[in-house]
Order: sequence, then C-alpha cells, then structure tokens
Amino acid sequence: MECLPLVAVGGLLFVILLLCLKIHRMRADARQIAQALQDRLAADTNTLIDLSGRDRYMRRLATALNGQLRLLRSERQRYQNGDRQLKEAVTNISHDLRTPLTAICGYLELTKLQALPPDARRYLDQIENRAAAMKALTEELFRYSLAASEHKPDLCPVDLRRALEDSLLAFYGAFAQRGIEPALTLADPKERFLLDSAALGRVLENILSNALKYSAGDLRVSLDEAGRIAFVNRAPGLNAVAAGKLFDRYYTVDTGRSSTGLGLAIARQLTEEMGGTLTAEYTGGCLKVLADFSPAKLPAAPADGR
Repeated sequence: MECLPLVAVGGLLFVILLLCLKIHRMRADARQIAQALQDRLAADTNTLIDLSGRDRYMRRLATALNGQLRLLRSERQRYQNGDRQLKEAVTNISHDLRTPLTAICGYLELTKLQALPPDARRYLDQIENRAAAMKALTEELFRYSLAASEHKPDLCPVDLRRALEDSLLAFYGAFAQRGIEPALTLADPKERFLLDSAALGRVLENILSNALKYSAGDLRVSLDEAGRIAFVNRAPGLNAVAAGKLFDRYYTVDTGRSSTGLGLAIARQLTEEMGGTLTAEYTGGCLKVLADFSPAKLPAAPADGR
C-alpha cells in the first residue's frame, strides 16, 4: 500500500514530462510556421509552408495558411498583370495623343500667318494657348508613365554640383522673365555620386519647374558636401498640409494652372530609385524641398591611390 503513492507520483511526473515535450514541439512548429509565413509574404515565390512536425493540429494550421497563400499569390499576379496593362495603356494613349496635338499646333501656326479679323485672331490665340497646355500635360503624363514603368537606373559616377549648375543654367531665362534671381550656396563635394545622370536631370528640372510656378519671387538653392540639395522659396499660397501632399500623384496646389501634379511625384520616384530621398516642409511662409543624395555618395579614394 505504501508503494501506491510512489507509483501515482511517478505516473503523474511521466504525464507532465510528456505534456512538456508536446508543448515544446508545438512551440517549435509554431515558430517554424511563423518564420515560413514571413518568408513567403516577403518574397514572390510559389513555395508553400512545409512543416517538419507531426502534430495534426499544427499541420492543419499550415494547410489552412497554404490555402490563403495560394489565394494571395493569385491576387498578386492579377494585380501585377492589371498594373502592367494599365501602365502600358497610359503610355500608348499619351504617345498617340502627342501626334495629333503636334499637328494641331502646326496648323494653328500656319493659320496665324493668314490675314484674320481681330476677333478671329483673338479666338485663335485662345485655341493655341489651350492646345499648347494640353500638349504640355500630355507630355508630362507620357513622362510619368515612362518613369513609373519597371526599369533599373543606369548608375554611374556623377559630379552633383556640375549637374545642379547645368540645370540652373537651363532655367536662367525662365527665372529672369519672372524677375527671380536665385541665391546660390554651393559646396564642392570632392567625391562623386553613383546616380543616373538622365534621371538626376529630370529630378532637378521638375523641382525647379515647381519653384518657377509657385515662388513669390525668390529662390535659394544650397548644396552641402554630403550631397543634400535644398530649394527654398516663399510660397504664400501653400500651407503645411498642402506641402505634405506635393508628392502625391495628380495633386496640384492651384487647379487653374496647366499642371497634372505629376512633376514632383516623378521626381520623388526617380530619386528613390537612385537611393536618395525627396521631402518637403513648409515653415514661416517658405517651402523647402530637400533632395538628399548622400546615400549615393561614393567613398573617397585613398590618398596614395591604392
């Protein structure tokens, strides 16, 4: 009789040991499922969750998750196909619109050479103005469709200061017409930056175009040695909320202007593709657009050339 308590205690300890082993295996299976699910969601793969454990409940869980992964993969493929078809359609439509618009503008130029009454000439000027605006918008949409398409930037060492100076020089006449004389503070980074020169030119062009449209008559441009370019101008028509939306697709500050709101969206996308960042902030009545290319800075070569 005295052995019975010992047997009971031994049996209880054995059951507890089995339960502990069961819990340990279930925890290992749960960790395996969690890691496998995270890997499958992060990568575009057809591989499903393969569980090494034999617990039937955990295997049922893995099977249910595999079913959801199959649905997610199907939806992802459908979205990718639709997104690609939409981009191709936008590219084709915008490209097709450019040809008749160019012809219209050409015929308008020829018509202006004819002897016309004052009213007809005034109407013709309005038509020409609207046709030119539509042509510019179509060109901007075409550029955005190209920028949004999947492609890898052609990276090469770039002199960032030289690229910025070239862009500013290209806008000299436009700024002069607006009475804007940019104030420049340009450092001379000794190192080059690994960037796509064509994409960089488009980024700077779009930022300067935005400043030209909305500046209240001034523009300050600075470049530091790390590769950060700041564009600051007074913008009384903006506020902090509007500044936060400047990089949204199709957002425009003034709907009356001939703009699609794609310029800065394109600039941000191209900047990020090259490893940089493009941000904006509004303080004290001034808009500051900061293009940070410091992550693309190439390391300095050793002084001895080795």
